[in-house]
Amino acid sequence: MNMLIIFFPLFNFLIASFFGRWLGKNGLIYTSMIIMSVNFVWSCCAFFVMGIPGDFYFYNFGTWITSDLFVVSWGFLFDTLTVSMLVVVNGVSTLVHIYSCKYMAEDPHIIRFLSYLSLFTFFMLILISADNFIQMFLGWEGVGLCSYLLISFWFTRVQANKAAIKALLVNRVGDFGLSLGIILVFCYYKSVNFSVIFCVSAYQESSTFFNNLICTLLFIGAIGKSAQVGLHTWLPDAMEGPTPVSALIHAATMVTAGVFLIIRCSPLFELAENTLVLITFFGALTSFFAATSGLVQYDLKKVIAYSTCSQLGYMILACGLSGYSASLFHLCNHAFFKALLFLAAGAVIHGLSNEQDMRRMGGLLKVMPFTYIMILIGSLSLMGFPFLTGFYSKDYILEFTISHHYNLAPIIFWFGTISASLTAFYSFRLIYLVFLTKTNMYKSYAKTVHELPFLLMGLPLLLLCFGSIFLGYLSKDMFIGLGSPLFNNNLPWIKESHHLYFSEEFVPYGYKILPFFFSLTGILILYLISLYKKLFNSFFLAHLKKPYKFLVFKWYFDMFYNVYINEVILKISKIITFKNLDRGLIEFLGPSGINQAINFTAIKLNKDYNSSSLISQVGYMIFIFTTIFYFFNIDIINVIVNEFKKKN
Repeated sequence: MNMLIIFFPLFNFLIASFFGRWLGKNGLIYTSMIIMSVNFVWSCCAFFVMGIPGDFYFYNFGTWITSDLFVVSWGFLFDTLTVSMLVVVNGVSTLVHIYSCKYMAEDPHIIRFLSYLSLFTFFMLILISADNFIQMFLGWEGVGLCSYLLISFWFTRVQANKAAIKALLVNRVGDFGLSLGIILVFCYYKSVNFSVIFCVSAYQESSTFFNNLICTLLFIGAIGKSAQVGLHTWLPDAMEGPTPVSALIHAATMVTAGVFLIIRCSPLFELAENTLVLITFFGALTSFFAATSGLVQYDLKKVIAYSTCSQLGYMILACGLSGYSASLFHLCNHAFFKALLFLAAGAVIHGLSNEQDMRRMGGLLKVMPFTYIMILIGSLSLMGFPFLTGFYSKDYILEFTISHHYNLAPIIFWFGTISASLTAFYSFRLIYLVFLTKTNMYKSYAKTVHELPFLLMGLPLLLLCFGSIFLGYLSKDMFIGLGSPLFNNNLPWIKESHHLYFSEEFVPYGYKILPFFFSLTGILILYLISLYKKLFNSFFLAHLKKPYKFLVFKWYFDMFYNVYINEVILKISKIITFKNLDRGLIEFLGPSGINQAINFTAIKLNKDYNSSSLISQVGYMIFIFTTIFYFFNIDIINVIVNEFKKKN
């Protein structure tokens, strides 16, 4: 049964790819919903059978690669970490499949779209269930490929193609670091199997050069996939794809792969003290950077995308402080309320004829009350409103941070708390511009605006809403409760000196309620700005133009990459690669150069143009036949020699 959980999405992909024409749109829709729903139910069963008791299972299906000591098997590992991710990935993927059946119903290529979604889910499941680095890297690259296909699904749109290429290229930088890290892992441990590496690493000295170098390279891979600051630029632009793609990729699957990698490799990262400091710094900076960038965005989906980037910063931050269970807990919670926000935003876009600019919306509360409630609950959970899902994990990470023995823990805590305040500000700014302010939409949109259909689009939102309200409370004691046995026999592993021994439970009460009051402060500032617009506009023109420009240009990361990296590489490529190599040395030594040499020789031998042209053509034909003979003469000679030996 466990292996069927992995391969059911692949079956769905094959059915859609090869039999979609015969099944038709409606037949494939029902087939996809049934297969993915069954897969989710089985994932829940696997979690209750293996996850809660703390059991783990290995499945080996034979050798894949063998070269001296380098042996890679087709192996699958089902432990608490794997089955927890199975529930999240398959749960969100199932709801996105159901939602897409209605959202993309009018698209003529819906069969291709559903096949891409299933293939993406399959590669994500390969990634989280692999028992070795090479097989995990296969899933890692597979989700990257499928993200390119899904982002550029509407390939007639230039921006969609640009965004897909950008996502692919930026992730290649991180993937290069990950591949180097895997090579060093094999060189140092002589294996790529997780169980072997983690057992050997327990006897290694802490903070050696190789440990830090390996973990730094692995973390570079996580920076690319999980959109940490520096390699984050692909994430907002990826909103050019269909909205269900954003909900699947940026809520529970691809962007969480980097966090999963760190949690899976926790025995290695626990021995790399310097890398853990680097991870903590990147997580705190990412949460703050993304929160500030989301303040000034007007694209509905990009605001939610920057909130994703910010929440990923919290997860990475927790990993850097050895709070792997807290990071996993926030990952699971975040998947539900972020998928809710994306799909509810898709309902708004669907109702407004694909309009995404929030300045052209407004007044939708009376027309789309159900969607308004869904976005409100998702936003409250995102900002960590008490007793909703996000509150239990996000606030716990901040409490965990302030209780840590790390010297810079107070600074990291304030970064996270200020980010929480900014999150509340841009979340309610979104609600205000879309639903509460006076309408500013086109008259043609106002005539056709409508609430979403309940059965296929409203029901997934309702289920995600349930998770956004109750999931944190129901699973809190299981993931981060005192004495919880969930991870006793499984990963993540924490070094003895990094244990806090429940010190987060004794944080002063003022620190515990501080993030909530900062969130209320962000909402209050937004209310005052909306109440005194003229006063704020005059103050803005006098003092805030430069900071606003800095945030609109997203801290100038894209401009820096374009001016100082991309343009320089293009100029060097043109001068060296194109002019000197492609059009220089290669053409001179290749067929073009030989043809020119024959022409020159023919003209020298005979000054008559027609004769020289004929001679050059004959020479070119001789060159072609000589080349063909060169490639095939060895086989011909071998055949002749073998026949001669048989006769003798």
